[in-house]
This record gives sequence, C-alpha cells and structure tokens, in this order.
Amino acid sequence: MTKHLFATIVTATAIAANNRGEGDGSTLSTLQKITRGNDQYTTVSAEAIRWGLREYLQNHCKSETNRTFDPDVDKYSFQGEQFNAEKYIDDDLFGYMDAKKGKDNEDATTKRRGALEVSRAISLDPYWGDVAFGSKGGEKGKTSIHSTEVHCTAYQYTIALTPESLKKPERAALALDAIGAVRHVGGNHARFLYDFRPESIVIRVTDDPSPWIMDVFKRIGESVGCPRLVRLVEVGDVAASELIVAGEIADTPYGKQLEALGVKVYRGVKEAIAAAKELLNMEVTA
Repeated sequence: MTKHLFATIVTATAIAANNRGEGDGSTLSTLQKITRGNDQYTTVSAEAIRWGLREYLQNHCKSETNRTFDPDVDKYSFQGEQFNAEKYIDDDLFGYMDAKKGKDNEDATTKRRGALEVSRAISLDPYWGDVAFGSKGGEKGKTSIHSTEVHCTAYQYTIALTPESLKKPERAALALDAIGAVRHVGGNHARFLYDFRPESIVIRVTDDPSPWIMDVFKRIGESVGCPRLVRLVEVGDVAASELIVAGEIADTPYGKQLEALGVKVYRGVKEAIAAAKELLNMEVTA
C-alpha cells in the first residue's frame, strides 16, 4: 500500500517580532494573528516555512536545486530555463507554476502541485499585545518613534508528504533533514533570528492518508505536552508502531506514557530523524 509521511513540529520558545516598516511613525501590526476560542494567537505562513526549507536545500544540495536566492541582489535565479522535477529537488518537493501564453494566445501554463504540504504555524501561547518601542537611528522627529509587536512563544506546524508522489522518492529523506535544520523562516519573519528547528516532534509513517497528528501539542505550564496524541494511541486511532516521538517531550510524563504504549521515543531529535529516514528507505526499497 502507499505510504505517507506526516510530522508535527514544535519549535523552541523564542521572541517573535518583525521590524518591517519601522519608520512609518505609527503603531504597527506586524505579527499575523488568528482567533482561536476566546484568544488571539500569532501565526507564520506556510510560504514562510517553505522559504526556510528551500534555504536549507540551497545550502546543502545546491547543484540539484533549481531556484536559488541571492541576498546581495534580493532576487531568485534559476539554473534551468525550464522547471524539471526529475532533475531538481526543489521542483520535485515544492512544485511550480510557469504561467504564460502560447500560440494564438492559448494557455501554455506549465505547473506541478507541490508534493510537500506545509500547514500554517500557530503559536502555542496566546498573544497578549506585547509591544516594544524604539527610535530610528537616534533621530528625533515625527517618524522617529516606532513600535513593534513581540511575542515570546513556540510555534506548531505539520508537514505531509507521500514519497511515491515524488519523481525520486528517496528525496523524502532530504525533506526530513531540512525540517530538522531550519534556521529561520522568511515572509513576515524575515528580519529576526528565530530558531525554527524542532524542539519536539512526532513523525508518522503510515498507509493512512489522513495525518491524525495535527495540533497534538499544547502548552502545559512552562513545558509542552501531548495529551491528544496519548489518547489517539490509547484508543487505537493511531498505531503505536507508526509513530516516532522525540525531543523535550520525551522527558515529560507524556513521553513516558507513549513509550509504555509501544511508541518509539527518542530524547534526541536528530536520532529520531535518522530512524525515520531509515524507515522511509526501507519502504522505498521494498
């Protein structure tokens, strides 16, 4: 049967902020937000996370990456004149669309749906409106004072990938490597350093086409817990044999409960990613 790879990631807790437009001289709403229940939470777009994943591939697989970003000129360049999912890792994982017209103004668009799906990241903690104030280069004037929204939080997001949908299924392992080493994300979070690598992670390799593991982490006190994940395993909706859990969650009571239920639990995230890659490799070569 077709195997699917799902992973839900919780980042480290850090201060999210964005100084874009800081000289506008007005109060800025720079963090994207979403209402959940009775509270507001900050959010990071899937496109911003994909930017970070592309950056990893550019730095580690440059000869096999079609699109590369040059910060000196603030633009992307392409190795080939045409997209090629067989040849290039990023075209295979993220897809593409080349919109253009052909002869007689007919549609000649070339496109490929991205095989790697990424959800929007949501903060674990509600946003209470924290704002930092500063001045523009020490100057005084109407536009010298600016305010920036800041949020000390961790973010949670999920990825989904069906290796068989890739031109080269072994590239699924590279996607796991990238997720484990995202230094920062782009988009609305391009101007500050935020460690977007996994602090805790749950990986599922399964023939079930539905993830089931989205949004399983939650803030509990100063730590992070996963009571929903424990319940899913207890009631049999997610088989313990399909899961790999790792990171700081392993040192919590939830990690111990999952281990007792038969889930493979690792204290180290890198060790867990290596185990998941080995499992994927067995599936690809089977």
